[in-house]
Amino acid sequence: MILDSKIPEGPLAEKWDKHKFNVKLVNPANKRKYDIIVVGTGLAGASAAATFGELGYNVKAFCFQDTPRRAHSIAAQGGINAAKNYQNDGDSVHRLFYDTIKGGDYRAREANVYRLAQVSVNIIDQCVAQGVPFAREYGGLLANRSFGGAQVSRTFYARGQTGQQLLLGAYSALNRQIAYGKVKMYPRTEMLDLVIVDGQARGIVVRNLITGKIESHSAHAVVLATGGYGNVFFLSTNAMGSNATAAWRAHKKGALFANPCFTQIHPTCIPVSGEYQSKLTLMSESLRNDGRVWVPKTKEIAERLRKGEITVNDIAEGDRDYYLERKYPAFGNLVPRDVASRNAKLVCDEGRGVGSSGLAVYLDFADAIKRDGQPAIAAKYGNLFEMYAKITDENPYERPMRIYPAVHYTMGGLWVDYNLMTNVPGLYAAGEANFSDHGANRLGASALMQGLADGYFVLPYTIGDYLANQKYDKVSVDHPAFKEAEQAVIEKNNLLLSIKGTRTVDDFHKALGLLMWDYCGMARTAEGLKFAKGEIRKLRDEFWRDVKVTGVGEELNQTLEKANRVADFLELGELMVDDALNRNESCGGHFREEYQTPENEALRDDENYTYVAAWEFTGVGNDPILHKEELKFENVKLTQRSYK
Repeated sequence: MILDSKIPEGPLAEKWDKHKFNVKLVNPANKRKYDIIVVGTGLAGASAAATFGELGYNVKAFCFQDTPRRAHSIAAQGGINAAKNYQNDGDSVHRLFYDTIKGGDYRAREANVYRLAQVSVNIIDQCVAQGVPFAREYGGLLANRSFGGAQVSRTFYARGQTGQQLLLGAYSALNRQIAYGKVKMYPRTEMLDLVIVDGQARGIVVRNLITGKIESHSAHAVVLATGGYGNVFFLSTNAMGSNATAAWRAHKKGALFANPCFTQIHPTCIPVSGEYQSKLTLMSESLRNDGRVWVPKTKEIAERLRKGEITVNDIAEGDRDYYLERKYPAFGNLVPRDVASRNAKLVCDEGRGVGSSGLAVYLDFADAIKRDGQPAIAAKYGNLFEMYAKITDENPYERPMRIYPAVHYTMGGLWVDYNLMTNVPGLYAAGEANFSDHGANRLGASALMQGLADGYFVLPYTIGDYLANQKYDKVSVDHPAFKEAEQAVIEKNNLLLSIKGTRTVDDFHKALGLLMWDYCGMARTAEGLKFAKGEIRKLRDEFWRDVKVTGVGEELNQTLEKANRVADFLELGELMVDDALNRNESCGGHFREEYQTPENEALRDDENYTYVAAWEFTGVGNDPILHKEELKFENVKLTQRSYK
């Protein structure tokens, strides 16, 4: 299989503009003859569905939540990047492009990343016009703050609830099209299979989560905007319902899965406090603007702290190690997430961690409060401080927050070309569901930027180029391909219900998550990955022998929902391990302990691994086939990433 990324010819800065001019167009009268399915209604899905409807296409939008406004994009806190240069501090489209390529450890496509930087400026204008209440400066201009991996301030924000406000903007645009009849919304509906007719994606099979009914929907193109797969680790910052089923079922129908091992560990999360937890809580990276990260300088002081012999306020300034500021003076606490996370793990492994478990570091706002006053800090981060206090029963204005890294975002996803189409004609992937724009690491405030860029400004052009070559004929849901897919879904559900084992779905999910975290999490080794692969296979075999799924299929059955998702995670987890074993280097969020510099930084192998690893499904338990898309860097020089 040859992977054609369809990157346009010409200078980097001109590729997207020339491509937009060269794509085929569908005239307004013909757009109403085409049907498009959009699965997922977060920022990428809602913006895409709204824009398709505005253009005149007939859209069917699906989400498993009660309403699109419950999509997980609502949980994003810190902000959204754009190269507006309102601060006049040296930012530009090219600098945003360079910071993103560098932050991704040179494992992303230049053309995609440059396009992302270009359209970022349009996103802000679009959102302001929709009424998104971004913070503003005294003079009325939109405010910006700095974020990890950049030395300029380019992050637009709405306190600590930027994702919620952006989603409300996209949701409003989506509702407008629903009211006009151009978008038909299907809430509480989960995609369980992709339907391919004559080699093209022509529809999906879904389950109505209220009635349990299995139904099919036909279209001329299918867009998956279903988020990432971080919940394969069980404990993550994702909503508990977030899953990989739509993308994974598409993968099993032929769509390649790219870079699955590239997992972002967010450094600023509330630490695990017990086995009862079902998810972790993110503390926005924006807090690292004013909070200083530190641990005790010695293991002895940390031990006394953990035993309760002293309090954090008893530790003198000279006995504190502000390790990020010490090691990375140029960026300090604003190093990228992978660097901050690895260093937090390193000091905790040395025995200098804080909290009862020793798996936490401090994020201290004392200096900022002394400098700016508590009201100023509350104006910036008040809702985040309130959330921390409610969860931990500690006042972060009076004592430092305790934080530790946790699984957050996945850079891998379905392989897509420059048009965001997978290798399956007619099947597109947008936002976190695709692999395209981040490389081995994602800079903070880039996820919201990519989701809205894909939905508002990329897909509306590229999907028209595909549809212009398609006939208007609709495929009936009575077609044998739909009936075959429906039957397969029904049989799988019946099999899960028939096992009647002794272990709950959550029990299997927790066991898988622990394996993934221990052996394919912040640090990986060849030995550990090989062990994990064998254990995942054993766990999967046991799942299909001993899982306990109660109830029936033809009604509301959340246990059956979870069982389907965990069954997919048990297969995806093995692919993540395979990908991590294949990549004998360290880059961004993929850190193989065998490959590091003397300073414990990620050591890339550009000679052998400057490629996108796109995996082909060959059957459960069979080794997948690796396809490589070579990455070419013509505008940036590959160097050892440094933030010192």
